[in-house]
Amino acid sequence: MNIDFNKYTDQLVPAIIQDPFTSKVLMLGFMNEAALAKTLETGKVTFFSRSKQRLWTKGEESGNFLAFKSFAVDCDQDSILVKAVPAGPTCHTGADTCWGEVNESEHFLFHLENIINQRKTLGRDESYIAKMFSKGLNKIAQKVGEEAVEMVIEAKDNNAELFLNESADLLFHYLLLLNAKGHNLAEVLDILKKRHSK
Repeated sequence: MNIDFNKYTDQLVPAIIQDPFTSKVLMLGFMNEAALAKTLETGKVTFFSRSKQRLWTKGEESGNFLAFKSFAVDCDQDSILVKAVPAGPTCHTGADTCWGEVNESEHFLFHLENIINQRKTLGRDESYIAKMFSKGLNKIAQKVGEEAVEMVIEAKDNNAELFLNESADLLFHYLLLLNAKGHNLAEVLDILKKRHSK
């Protein structure tokens, strides 16, 4: 894939960032050859900042990195579509996208992952999430086991409300465990998609 960086006098091409799971357009930035090379090397989306006049990795200050997945070049070879998974809100305003959008209900689990990532480093008295992380991996794993047993018990009865609440507890604590292990829901979905395609 050849990109025509010389088409523009500043040798910067537009880079549209899209979430590969929700298909939402997250932001627009500009890349030169060095920015694209650093993105491919580090796995974190990097732009050339026109205001800072230097390479700028999204999230270098906020921690809300964009994990690079793939890229494509348009038919004129003068713009890039980058697919990347956000580690938090993409916009500096706190919105999921630079157009002010927030996650829709069907993508709430990704939003919840972002909340977990943001709150796990708070003081244990400020957040249940931080309290769980302060107890360590074994305690989080144990909690997932407890919630799984409670859900199975409720599944044997006919109280839909209790069953669904225990299901929500299990799913929430599973997301905590994924994060504690350094993984995320997108990775699990990748595996499921690969299995489905066989």
